[in-house]
Amino acid sequence: MNIALLILLASLSLSSSALPLSPSESAGKRLYREGLSGSGEPVMARVGAADIVLPASSLPCANCHGADGQGRAEGGVRPPDLNWSRLSSRYGQQQINGRDYPAYTEGTLARAIQEGRDPGNNQLDPAMPRFVLSMKDQRDLSAYLKRLGEDRDPGLSADSLHLGTLLPSQGPLSDEGATVAAVLQGSVARINEAGGIHGRTLRLTILDPGPDRASAEQALDRLIDQEQVFALIAPLVPALDTELAARLERAGVPLIGPLSLLGPAQASRQIFEPLPGLRDQLIALANYATDSLRVLPGPTLIAYPNDPGQRLAAQNLGQYLRDHAWQDVRLQAYDSAQDELPLGSRSVFYLGSSGGFSRLAERLQTAGQVPYLFAASNQVAGDLLQVPSGFSRRVFLAYPFVPSDWTQAGRIALTVLREHQGLGGEHAVLQVGAFSSMLLFSEGMKQAGRDASREKLISALEGLHDFDTGLTPLISFGPGRRLGLSGAHIVTVDLTDQRFYLVAPYKPIAATP
Repeated sequence: MNIALLILLASLSLSSSALPLSPSESAGKRLYREGLSGSGEPVMARVGAADIVLPASSLPCANCHGADGQGRAEGGVRPPDLNWSRLSSRYGQQQINGRDYPAYTEGTLARAIQEGRDPGNNQLDPAMPRFVLSMKDQRDLSAYLKRLGEDRDPGLSADSLHLGTLLPSQGPLSDEGATVAAVLQGSVARINEAGGIHGRTLRLTILDPGPDRASAEQALDRLIDQEQVFALIAPLVPALDTELAARLERAGVPLIGPLSLLGPAQASRQIFEPLPGLRDQLIALANYATDSLRVLPGPTLIAYPNDPGQRLAAQNLGQYLRDHAWQDVRLQAYDSAQDELPLGSRSVFYLGSSGGFSRLAERLQTAGQVPYLFAASNQVAGDLLQVPSGFSRRVFLAYPFVPSDWTQAGRIALTVLREHQGLGGEHAVLQVGAFSSMLLFSEGMKQAGRDASREKLISALEGLHDFDTGLTPLISFGPGRRLGLSGAHIVTVDLTDQRFYLVAPYKPIAATP
């Protein structure tokens, strides 16, 4: 075979693998990944020996076989690889139990999907649902399974890897957005200078989520549908709340970033957070106060801004305190510029922006009140030294990390990035969160291998244990664990000398049901 013919065949192979999915294949992809028919009609499945009927959307093929069709072991069951070239091989197949059966045809594939029997008419594993499909749905699904092995996830090409994020460039979080953008851009440049990941160059698209939920949803849709990013990294978009998790799950897009630093956690298989969320930091503060301060009789005040996410965080904290023997707990939506603050509290938990923290403390001191003040450091750090000195050693802050967590290598890496990007120490928690997110993404993609996919990235991240960022306590994930850290360091402040004292080192909080 001459060189010209080899080049022609190679180009044909590359072009065929890059062909977009046909309408039938696209409908089959939706059925495979989401259990939904292209016609809009509900699809059902029969499960187990009792033939329990359930919606196929609750157990689509991809749940067990993976978005890439390669299967992943779960509950002692190892779903087979659905690569069509293997299924249809004329050399036949062999099950794990050693039983041989012929190669699959379109007809026997349909029987396996709908009746749970292989080409040799043997019963498949009882864990395999039997799907009730129309002829068109079966044709669509078969068509897609033939393309499954070459259907590469969006944002991933032979030589590039496309990441996206949502960061505000205007409004109250614009400084934070600029800081995170600089860290991500510096991290991408560092990875690309080192040769990328498995030879792929990283590309980062940053969109402004705008002022409200509607604009944030539009920006997210643009990243997923138009930009077709492979994954999201360290977005700062509190307006989306739980909408973000639902949208990512529908699209199958992974996200690595400290989402819940500013509000409620978003539990999702797609989301991996390197730092403890606001909830865990508040619980760490509550546990310290319970163990070390005489606060249980109260009264205790939880002051929060009139924002849905912060309100929910306050309500969750209030319930936790009551469940742990705190006897007089009150919640108060509070605007420091307008509202009167209830007085007489022994402890005050503060949620909200940094500017309101010192104003709250000033009002308390003016009224002759000096209760213990508790807050998450990332919410109040910019305003901390404006707090009246009368609160020295009565302010307690939760920190996801402290300088003693930093290794020499981690400190150098962050210092070099800061110098290159013109950053100082502002918004340190967000800096470390974004930096750690890029480290986790890079490690996950390396472990996923050259033949990576979103599903392989998720599996690789699930398998990370005691991952050393050099800047935080060791991070661990798992199949049911998406917060890499679940506690916080507790620090108090001498406001007169402007010195910080660690009073309780990082300790993971106990999981709550």
